[in-house]
Amino acid sequence: MNKLLLVAALAAIATPLPAAAKPAPMAQANAEVRMDHISIVTLGSAKAKGAPVVLVPGLASPRAVWDGVATELAKTHRVYLVQVNGFGGDDPGANLRPGLLDGIIADLSAALARDHARPVRYVGHSMGGLVGMIFAKAHPAQVERLMVVDSLPDFAVLLAQGGPMPTVAQIETAASMMRTATAARHGKPMTSEAVAAGVDSLALTEGARVKMRGWATAADARVAGQAVYEDITTDFRPSLPSITMPMTVVVPWTASSFGKDRTLAFYAIQYRGAPTVTFVPIAEAGHFVMLDQPAAFRAALDVFLKR
Repeated sequence: MNKLLLVAALAAIATPLPAAAKPAPMAQANAEVRMDHISIVTLGSAKAKGAPVVLVPGLASPRAVWDGVATELAKTHRVYLVQVNGFGGDDPGANLRPGLLDGIIADLSAALARDHARPVRYVGHSMGGLVGMIFAKAHPAQVERLMVVDSLPDFAVLLAQGGPMPTVAQIETAASMMRTATAARHGKPMTSEAVAAGVDSLALTEGARVKMRGWATAADARVAGQAVYEDITTDFRPSLPSITMPMTVVVPWTASSFGKDRTLAFYAIQYRGAPTVTFVPIAEAGHFVMLDQPAAFRAALDVFLKR
């Protein structure tokens, strides 16, 4: 995402997200397995020829983010569709307490071990991308390759907004305020206009925005508040050199905003500590690039899986 959309993303995840009915699930090959912090639906055979694929959505997003690719991938890969508890209208489980990101990582590692999974190709969007980097460092034997879809190793860089980087104390204060303000909206109704104002800047197409509005209204605001706090207070930049497996970073950009070159330059600075990173720009897409440009995203995913 370009810098403007990154800032908009932070504003959106701090927007109150009211409770709503759980959206209809996608067609599933296996029953949902629930753990303390996540649930997983598996598609495809454990004996599939292709490497197993883990798909992790971002903040306040359900596994339905991956509907456009999951079923087709399952023809040749074992696919693990992850959902953070509380983000699909389901019970928040242990995600109302601190340690949400670490809990996601522990649950995923344990689930892959129980399934005797080969090293996976991990694909994570936004917060799911940050989780992927932390997961790859903590469990390198379980990750063969990593794809980060429009995410940053340190979301707090957005708070600078072109100025000096805020101090650790300033970041902590801002993150705490976002967590409190977001969680306080739990269960309080919002107008459709307010929901749209919170999410519409994160996609360019109306179809994508309609889906996102539904996901936002289903997400638990308390979980969103804790997740955004942990996102903003996590600086993974010093650990980037530990990501020794190949990493792909998908970078959406628009000509009407910062353009391709400036957007890629921004991301190159953020990931300069990573030893094996490849940037894949996708034109005329917002933060939810897989919804705005599904064909281009699928092409990038195919390259990532075939390397």
